Amino acid sequence: MQRRQFLALSLLTPLAFAGRGWAASTGGRVSAVAPDGKKHAFGFGRRQFLLDGRPFRVHSGEMHPARIAREHWRHRIRMARAMGLNTVALYVMWNHHEREPGVFDFSSDNRDIVAFIRLCAEEGMWVYLRPGPYICGEWTNGGLPAWLLRDPDTRLRTRDDPRYMAAVSRYISALAPRIAPLMVGAGGPVLMLQIENEYSMFADDVGYLDALRDLWRGHGIDGPFSVSDGWKDLQRRKAYPEGTALGLDGADVAELVKGRGFAGESPVWLGEGYPGWLTHWGEPGFAEKDLVEPLRRVMQAGYSFNLYVVHGGSNFGLTAGSNAEDDGSQFQPVITSYDYGAPIDERGSATPQYHRLREVIRQATKVDPPALPLAPPTATFATVTAQPFASLWDNLPGEAVTLPSPGPNEILFGQDQGLVVYRKRIASAGVLRLENVRDYAVVHVEGREAGVVSRVVHASLNPGPDVTLAAVPPAGGVLEILVDTFGHINFGPRLGDHKGLIGPVSLDGMPLHDVQAWPLPLDDAWLRGLRPLQSPPRRGGVFFRATVAVEAPGDVYIDVTRWAKGYLWVNGHLLGRYWNIGPQQRLFCPGPWLNAGANEVLLLDLHRTEGAAVAAATSLAATAPLTQSPAGSTA
Repeated sequence: MQRRQFLALSLLTPLAFAGRGWAASTGGRVSAVAPDGKKHAFGFGRRQFLLDGRPFRVHSGEMHPARIAREHWRHRIRMARAMGLNTVALYVMWNHHEREPGVFDFSSDNRDIVAFIRLCAEEGMWVYLRPGPYICGEWTNGGLPAWLLRDPDTRLRTRDDPRYMAAVSRYISALAPRIAPLMVGAGGPVLMLQIENEYSMFADDVGYLDALRDLWRGHGIDGPFSVSDGWKDLQRRKAYPEGTALGLDGADVAELVKGRGFAGESPVWLGEGYPGWLTHWGEPGFAEKDLVEPLRRVMQAGYSFNLYVVHGGSNFGLTAGSNAEDDGSQFQPVITSYDYGAPIDERGSATPQYHRLREVIRQATKVDPPALPLAPPTATFATVTAQPFASLWDNLPGEAVTLPSPGPNEILFGQDQGLVVYRKRIASAGVLRLENVRDYAVVHVEGREAGVVSRVVHASLNPGPDVTLAAVPPAGGVLEILVDTFGHINFGPRLGDHKGLIGPVSLDGMPLHDVQAWPLPLDDAWLRGLRPLQSPPRRGGVFFRATVAVEAPGDVYIDVTRWAKGYLWVNGHLLGRYWNIGPQQRLFCPGPWLNAGANEVLLLDLHRTEGAAVAAATSLAATAPLTQSPAGSTA
C-alpha cells in the first residue's frame, strides 16, 4: 500500500472511552520538570510515563535536523516550545551519516545530532529519539543506506540476513556512544528511544525488534524503549516487543484504549498525530490536514502525543523518498519541500493551525506558553534570466564503461541516485522499448531529443515504455539515453528498489547489448570541473547560471516556474529537484546559505536549451498568505 494510506483518515472518531481509567494519568499532579543538566529517572508506571516517579505526559512535536539548516535549529526548537510542547522528537537518518560503509559523519553541518540534542536541552525541551535503523519519514530508502543495495542478495529489515545485521550493528555501535551521555539518566534530555519504525506494517518478526533492542543495551543504553505502529497492521502482524511503550500512529482515542491489549501495563500513546500530510510530484496541490479537534480529544483523555510533524523543513539534495503500491506500481516521488502543511511551515513561520493547536495545548495544560521567537530575516532579489553555461554532453567524465546491457546503478556503478548516460550505435529507426525505467529517461537520437519514458504516471507524460525512433540516418546513428532518478521507495514491500535503467532494453524486439555508460552522481568535484559551452546548445541536459544580488542574507524561495525538470544549486548547495508538473514550483533557500552581494544560482535542466527567469518569492505556494505572527508576538 502507499505510505500509511489508511492513516490519512486518522483521528476522526469522536472522543470515546474517556474517563474509564485507560489513559495515562488522567488524575493527579503531572510533572512539569524540564531538562536541567541533572540526572533524572524516566520510565513506565501503570499505563503511564513517569519522570522521577511522578506522572509525566509527553507533549512532543517532531522535526528533523537533517531537513533544517543548522543555523535555524534553535529557532525551530523555540517555535515548538512556544507552541506549548515539552519534547522534540527526531529521526536519525542512518544514510545521512554513513554514506559509504564504515565512514561516519556525525559532526559536519546538519549531521551533528549531538549538537541538536544539546540545543533542545538548552531550550528546556526533552527529546524523543527515533534512530531507526529504518525510519520511513518520506526520506530516501527510509533512511537505510543505498550501498546495502550493491549486493542484490541483501535483505532489509530482517535479522535473518547477516550482511544487513552486521551493517546495523556497526551503525548502532557508532551512534550509541554519542547518545549514552545524553540520556536522561546521565543528565541529558533524551527520555526514550524508539526501536525501528512501523514494523508491523512490514513484517511480524518480534525477534528482529528484540535483537535491535539488545544491540542498544549492549552499547550502554538500557532504555526505556518504544515502538510506533498503525493499529490495523499491529492487529494483523502483532510485532510488539514486550515492555516497550506503544505508540499508535494516527490513532483515535478508541484505538489508544484498545492498544492496552498489546501493551499491558506499559504506556500507550499517540506516537504520530498528523497536523499535515506529504505531497508527491504531479499531485494537484499541497496536502493539508487539521488536527485541532482530534488533539483536543486526545489531551482530554489524558494521553501523551507526538505531532508528526510540528515542522517539516526541506528535502535538500537527493534526500526525498518515494512511495508506491505493494506491486511497485503508482510510483510517487515526494517533492523537495517537506513543508507537510505542518504548524510551523518550511520557512519557520507559524501557520493558522499553529495558533489553534497552541490554544488547545494551553487549555489542556493550563500553562501559558512562552512568546514566539523573533522570525529569521528574509531576503529578496531582482528577477534574472539564467543563461546556458555548460552541457552535460560535453562533460561526460573519463572513459565510458562498456556493459553487456544496462542495469541497476547501485550494482553497476556503486552509485546512489544521480544520472546515467547510456550510448549505443544503432543501424536503423524503430520502436525503442525501455523496461523498468527508474525513474525517468530522456531518449536522444543523433543529438536530438526523441521522447521520454517516465515511471511517474501523469497526464503530461508518456504512459508506456516505448519511444518511436524516426530520425535515424540511413547509415545508422547514435542512440543516447539519459536516465534520471528520484529517491528510493521508503515504505512498504518495495523498500530498497534499485535505480537506473533496469531493463531489458530492445529495439523492434531485439535486445540491445554492449552499451557504453557514464555514471553521473552530481557530486561537487564534477560540478567544479564543468567545461563551458563553445556554441549554443541544441538539446536539453544544459547547465544554466545566473548571479543574484542580495542586500543582506535571509530566507527566500526561488521560483523556477518557467523551467522544465532538473536540479537547482545556490552557492554550491543543492536545494533539490524541480519539475514543472508541480505542485511545487518554488524551492526554499535558507538565508545562511546566501552571501551579502553576489550569489551563484546553477540549474541543470534536462529539457531546456534557452534561458528562463529565476525569481524571488516569499512562500511555497503562489497563493499562500503570509501567516507569520508579528515578531515576538505571543499570539
